[in-house]
Amino acid sequence: MNSHNAMPHPTLESLADDLAQGRVTSAQLTEAALARIADPAGEGARAFIRVDADRARAAARASDALRDAGIACSPLEGIPVSVKDLFDIAGESTTAGSVALRDAPPAARNAPAVDRLIAAGAVIVGRTNMSEFAFSGLGINPHHGTPRNPWGRTADGGGRIPGGSSSGAAVSVTDGMALLAIGTDTAGSVRIPAALCGLAGFKPTARRVPTQGALPLSSTLDAIGPIAASVRDCAIADAILAGGDVAAAQELAPLPLAGARLAVPATLMLDGLDSAVATAFERVCATLSRLGARITHIALPELAELASINARGTLQAAESWAWHRALIARQGAAYDPRVRVRIETGAAMTAADYIDLHAARGRWIAALTQRLAPHDALIAPTAPCIAPDIAATAADDATYFRLNGLILRNTAPINFWDGCALSIPCHEPGNAPVGLMIAGPALSDARILAWGLAIERALV
Repeated sequence: MNSHNAMPHPTLESLADDLAQGRVTSAQLTEAALARIADPAGEGARAFIRVDADRARAAARASDALRDAGIACSPLEGIPVSVKDLFDIAGESTTAGSVALRDAPPAARNAPAVDRLIAAGAVIVGRTNMSEFAFSGLGINPHHGTPRNPWGRTADGGGRIPGGSSSGAAVSVTDGMALLAIGTDTAGSVRIPAALCGLAGFKPTARRVPTQGALPLSSTLDAIGPIAASVRDCAIADAILAGGDVAAAQELAPLPLAGARLAVPATLMLDGLDSAVATAFERVCATLSRLGARITHIALPELAELASINARGTLQAAESWAWHRALIARQGAAYDPRVRVRIETGAAMTAADYIDLHAARGRWIAALTQRLAPHDALIAPTAPCIAPDIAATAADDATYFRLNGLILRNTAPINFWDGCALSIPCHEPGNAPVGLMIAGPALSDARILAWGLAIERALV
């Protein structure tokens, strides 16, 4: 696996230029993506739940015809894009990586996020595999197989987890099966696979992108975001998903690192880092300090309070139980038991528990926002460890749940905060992928992306 320093995957900007100059057509890009998906030696069968080859080819031909007429709807015009298997696409069943929904009726209409991609000229190649019902940060799927991380694949079929829940999303981009992937992030499900697979991933402020037509995990915490080759690609895709100003995203300028006030949480997020992550993060801090950033390790006691705030159950548990209870009654035996048991913890929560949790969250958001107010952004490792081995992760329940909790530890608080966050690669060439998380409060998305542009450039 190359470092991000080498920018191993083509960016939307470079591809848009190639398309505009006639060096490549959408049909050619799409055929290349479909060929990689279909390659029996590749990860396509595990990374995708469904491939829409005929539809993708038709969309690519239409895009090329528009371009011949001088029309390009956006920087995504003609670009092969994958979407996670929890977005509605008209005429297809939405199964969310599960077999419990295999007989679900087809969707009557596209999710708004899908409509916005199509309106931007994206060529949707298919639906990507995921942790069942998006309820795990590891990316293990016992029904459809687990797509292997691009780093550490072995000839005997072994390998490391891709991260989840948007597992196939990340692998679709690393392996050239799509040039942009759209996922969801409820506790880290865009940022974790981006970090573990060496890509950029962005979790926006949840309310900015409509979640209708996306099968919910937590209606409070779910956010829709991109996984891509670069921060700029994430900014462009985010603008399209949010119905925002795409030109502004293309022109977004990096903020100056000299004098930047960056907070490193001394509470929780640096605990027990593995050596690869610790080394990469120390290198990042040293590089940014050398460029004039003021990096301050600060106590965030609010992070230590999360366990007690969620002691009677989580928003994910309560809200997923409300959605799943009827399906579990009918199809419970079809669920991954490790997903089902987490959903079922929501059954023990009372209405009062749920109301109390929302009230506590409001107080917690205000306290954390006030504590971080003197700082421009929070930075921390996205995940405390590099991608573990698939077989070891799935070995027994105790290992699975311990690793799942560890992988989600640094990212989940940002969702509870209603914040926004990027993950960008920060490892050195030849090393296991490590992600750097850059986070800020609600609706600071443009600034966090601008800090990301600056830090991405600094790490080259």
